[in-house]
Order: sequence, then structure tokens, then C-alpha cells
Amino acid sequence: MAEKSGAPDRGAVIYKALWHAIIEQALQPGAKLPEDAIGEKFGASRTIVRAALGRLAAEGLVELRRNRGAAVATPSWNEARDIFDVRVGLERLVVARLAGRLTREQIKQLKQHVDAEEEARGSNVPLSIRLATAFHIKLAEMTGNPVLARYVSEVASRCGLILALYSRPHSADCAVSEHRAIIAALSSGDGAGATSLMDHHLDAVADRAMIVAHPPQERDIQDILAPYAKEAAQGKGKAAKKS
Repeated sequence: MAEKSGAPDRGAVIYKALWHAIIEQALQPGAKLPEDAIGEKFGASRTIVRAALGRLAAEGLVELRRNRGAAVATPSWNEARDIFDVRVGLERLVVARLAGRLTREQIKQLKQHVDAEEEARGSNVPLSIRLATAFHIKLAEMTGNPVLARYVSEVASRCGLILALYSRPHSADCAVSEHRAIIAALSSGDGAGATSLMDHHLDAVADRAMIVAHPPQERDIQDILAPYAKEAAQGKGKAAKKS
């Protein structure tokens, strides 16, 4: 049966919830993603779940394993280093596009985003990690170049997955201060300074990565996804009230 007009696309809801859970490191690299368990948690068919998993697989966050089902991707160390190198190049393009061209509204949005990062610092580490990644995606979207925005989103998300596997603990203090400095340089039109700051910031993120992987944590996927399903249900309720 088709969903009612204005109702959220269940596949998109599941995709977003899984993306959040992976980026926030609730779902660790290698974690199994059984279609039936995910579908039961979100009240969706396996076909819808499979489509969401396919979208995440196209972005490099999920591996679709023949006869073994889906799992959160587990990038190799060499692949991790390559992804960080590509990210530096892409984000230099973003900085070049934005330096001196940000509108007052865009600057306001970026500052509000970093304020949210600072608020989450120390009190909500998973949200802090997600917001730190989202900052770079937001910058890319502000270029108005959908191709660049898509690639930055994919690479930044995969870097979040890599950090879940190889990194030392997330440092929100560095992310907040460095993000503020990047905004200031872009706002003033200092392209060279913004590029240098971004390079330093991404190098610092990459330097947190270690060759030794974290041991996997065995948790039930429905327990992991419970808060994300609740968040999705609350968003659906708010949308229904507005309609």
C-alpha cells in the first residue's frame, strides 16, 4: 500500500537512522545488519530495508556480502589512508569555492552548527562526532555544487567509519576551535589561510587513527537502533501535526 501524501519515505528514514548510528559509532565496523531485525524495528518490509542498505553500500558505509547478509563496512588501513588523502583534496575545493563568498545567513548557520557541537561536547559524544562530520558536509553543500557536495558527504562519512575502527578517542575540543577558525577565515575571504587551517584540521583528524583496530562490541541491533527508531517516530509525529 502506498504511503499517504506527506508521510516520510520509510526507506529514507531507515537510511538516515542507520547513517546516524554508523557515524555516531553505535554500529561498529563489521556489525551485522539483518534485514528482518531492522525491518521489525522500523515497521518496514525487507525490500525497503534492502534498498536503504543498498544506498549505504553505494556510499561505502555498508558491505553487501553474498549469502551472508549486510554488515557495516570494515575498511583496510591502506584504504583508510587513501580516503583521507582524497578528502583533503575535495575539501580544498570547498574552501576555494567559499572563501569570501559566504552570505551572512550561511555564516550564521555555520556558527549555530558549531554552537551545537560545543553544547554536545562532553555531554553527548556520539552526537558530537556526528555534528563534527556534518559540519564538513554543510560547508560542501554551501558551494552550490551538488557533485562536490555528494562526494564530500560520502568521503567524510567514510572517514567517520574509519575513525570508529582505527582512532583514538574523539576530541571535540579540537573540532570546535578549529571549525570556528575555518569559519572566520572563510568569512574574511582569506582563502590561503582557510586552506591551511582545513589541511591542519584534517591532518589532525587523520593522525588520531591508529593501525590497531578496536575490538568489536557485541550488542543486539534492535537495542542499538531503538533510539534512532524513536527519533524517527517523533519526527513523523511532528510532521503529521503540521499537515
